[in-house]
Amino acid sequence: MDLSSTIRHSNALQLLPLQLSFSSVSTSPFNPLLKSIFPAPRSGRFCTFAVSGELHGARARTEAMATNSANGQLRLLKELVEHKKVAFPEKQFPPRSLILTPHLDDAKLIQKFLNSPQLSLKAFPLLSSCLPASRLNNADQIWIEEYLLEAKQALGYPLEPSDNLGVDNPGKYFDKLLYLAFQHPFDKGERTKARHVTNGHSRLWFLGQYVLELAFAEYFLQRYPRESPGPLRERVNALIGKRNLPKWIKAACLENLVFPYDDIDKLKRHDKEPPVRSVFWALFGTIYLCFGMPEVYRVLFEVIGMDPEDDYCQPKLRRHLDDVDVVSVEFEEQLSWQEVAAYKPPHDALFVHPRLFRTCVPPGMHRFRGNIWDFDCRPQVMEILGYPLQMIDNIPEIIEARNIELGLGLQVS
Repeated sequence: MDLSSTIRHSNALQLLPLQLSFSSVSTSPFNPLLKSIFPAPRSGRFCTFAVSGELHGARARTEAMATNSANGQLRLLKELVEHKKVAFPEKQFPPRSLILTPHLDDAKLIQKFLNSPQLSLKAFPLLSSCLPASRLNNADQIWIEEYLLEAKQALGYPLEPSDNLGVDNPGKYFDKLLYLAFQHPFDKGERTKARHVTNGHSRLWFLGQYVLELAFAEYFLQRYPRESPGPLRERVNALIGKRNLPKWIKAACLENLVFPYDDIDKLKRHDKEPPVRSVFWALFGTIYLCFGMPEVYRVLFEVIGMDPEDDYCQPKLRRHLDDVDVVSVEFEEQLSWQEVAAYKPPHDALFVHPRLFRTCVPPGMHRFRGNIWDFDCRPQVMEILGYPLQMIDNIPEIIEARNIELGLGLQVS
């Protein structure tokens, strides 16, 4: 129904029409405004207006109280859960790989040791320590059938299986070790996580790291006999530093075996350098075990194409005094890697590695004989180390010359 107001209009209502008509049950947006304009009547002669805004306010307050109550309950439940975690922590069970398994009986244990490739090879103890502790499984054989020929062709080896070689030939185990060399631990496949694979690969790259350092140390000492160790170390780092190893892997066309699903040129440094370094070291550990140090030089300088005379591996220029010491005649010209790799000491040599000894102890050291160290310290040092050894030679002068050279070497060291 329509109601008409008879009260006097205030100044605030002069802008509104004089006759206002509205419904008591209307939900018009003007209802809250009208409630604030028209105060509640003080006498019964004024009409009472029902405004729907109060209903909306009460409903909002009820919903807010319900929401706060629900939030409080959730907060209490979360606090109880956290309290239980602190007061009653869950038991941490060990992984299944660490749970003890029943012991094998003696017959099965003996058979397992006898079938191990490491124990079946007694003639080459260093090589046998890098062989897998168990036989290769089907997943290993699949990789060998798919990728091994590509690796052998890139390195310049015959494609025939190495198992056809004789038992007394260490190259018989080249296929197995070459497979282990490419199974770097940064691969996400299940094959590389097997224990016999991870152990074999880690042993190979541990050996290969020092094989490379020994190879370049012998080579640069004989090629540059007058240089100090600082420039020699810079030459070695320029060739086999971690920044340059991806370049050598790519030069040997082996990048697809290291990264079968990625492009080596698009990978970041921290993603490609660790796998490449692991494979590179393990690869030369394999070559050294099966074919020796001459084959290491061949792969480095012929297959990969390292050039020690290139500009990138030259040491920094230094201001130093020229070495006026006398060097051996065979070092007057720079030796090539073929001469270093094919060198065999003469039968009457004083040492096992005479040329390498002569680079470290040049003939000019003989002028230091007869000094105070030679009389006071040298006998004590040789006595502590157990020198001179009992050597039987046909010529007594050879024994005396060897002991003199040994004393000069100890003086240098």
